[in-house]
Amino acid sequence: MNELTALVIGATGATGSALVTQLLVDSRFKSVVVFSRRAVSITHAKLTCHIVDFDNPKLWADLVKGDVLFSALATTLKQAGSQKEQYKIDYTYQYQTAETAAANGVEAYVLVSAVGANENSMLFYPRIKGQLDKAAGALPFKQIHIFRPGFLLRQPDKIRLMEKIGIAIVNGLNNIGLLKSQKPLPVEVLAQKMISVLFKPAASHFQVYSLDAIFDL
Repeated sequence: MNELTALVIGATGATGSALVTQLLVDSRFKSVVVFSRRAVSITHAKLTCHIVDFDNPKLWADLVKGDVLFSALATTLKQAGSQKEQYKIDYTYQYQTAETAAANGVEAYVLVSAVGANENSMLFYPRIKGQLDKAAGALPFKQIHIFRPGFLLRQPDKIRLMEKIGIAIVNGLNNIGLLKSQKPLPVEVLAQKMISVLFKPAASHFQVYSLDAIFDL
């Protein structure tokens, strides 16, 4: 695979912005097409940004054409304002975009999920992540890669106070051999792994990567 067109949603977030930065300097990708509710903060000859209304995907469905869709869209309950709005962003927008990409012949799909994703969870956030993993995983892509990281080490301008506290606690526990499954993962590393899996042999067309597996890639 080379001279690819990458499609990205969630490009203004921590993982998405790291991903776009890496895609733009990767010679295997000839173009990077971003679908976003607002403009991205960078410009590049390879970059095209479409400002779209995720509530009306039919208006821009014909633009979702390329080789691989990277889906890194996410929000928090506080940012969304309600579970209904968080579900719309974390599930509906991502699933509809993936469904459109698959229908348009995009062959590969790379999704950022979350540790503990489980469609049967009693907890809201892991439940919707698990539901998306299952639904998107059933779409007819030739490659599907789902990443389930734990704590993410975001860029200094994007990290939240509670994340700083949580990461400090987890790092301390890691140092004494505890909570290794929650080892903080830099978003730049996650982005690099999301790209690299496209160019590696896989046991099947559908792959899910836990935190340990992400570090081992």
